[in-house]
Amino acid sequence: MSSYGLDRGEERLMPLIVRLCGIDGIDRIRLGSLEPRIITEEFVKTLAKEEKVCPHFHLSLQSGCDSVLRRMNRKYTTGEYLERCDMLRYYFKRPAITTDVIVGFPGESEEEFGITRSFLEKAAFAQMHIFKYSRREGTAAARMPDQVPEPVKAARSEILIGLGERMKADYGAGFAGTVQRMLTEEIVSAGGEAYAVGHNERYVKLAVKSTGISVNQMVDVLVSGKKTGDMILCEIRD
Repeated sequence: MSSYGLDRGEERLMPLIVRLCGIDGIDRIRLGSLEPRIITEEFVKTLAKEEKVCPHFHLSLQSGCDSVLRRMNRKYTTGEYLERCDMLRYYFKRPAITTDVIVGFPGESEEEFGITRSFLEKAAFAQMHIFKYSRREGTAAARMPDQVPEPVKAARSEILIGLGERMKADYGAGFAGTVQRMLTEEIVSAGGEAYAVGHNERYVKLAVKSTGISVNQMVDVLVSGKKTGDMILCEIRD
């Protein structure tokens, strides 16, 4: 998505977003996966002026270690990536910054994995998607030496999944006692109760008892801070 319009020799993503924001009936615009390079001060300042743009940014990372990023042929460093996160946090109030991380890329040592883990803690993501490196024949990575054994990849993945769950819980807990606007997306059953489930602008998963609430409805809810499963319980705000 970050390359939208570049095949025609111009940057077209931002003009498109601004145009969409002017269309009646569109209440939320949430950006999917973005490359870190697109996060410039001009880009972020323009987005911050558009009320319909959700303060949720999924920035691809892949590794928190510069030597691994070089082997992946990524065109940014962890320092540059963190600068982008800081920029988003400057212009948006408590933005949800989410990411993808690959563990067990060829040659990833214990030291490099430790560096990645420390960087993730420093970046304090709202959510992380953790993937084990999968060898694909015909790719440059498949021909690299020092392929990481599957048991090692699995162990590292479990460590980062646990870290991601803690960071997600910490981020969601920060909304306790606040009023949030939730878009209802489905009705689910939990503990014998029916709940309308959806997300706020920052992609925090919320749930409220479904009495009188339908799917695809915007409702104001008071976040209690209590949870059922992966959902934070709320009450309808009068």
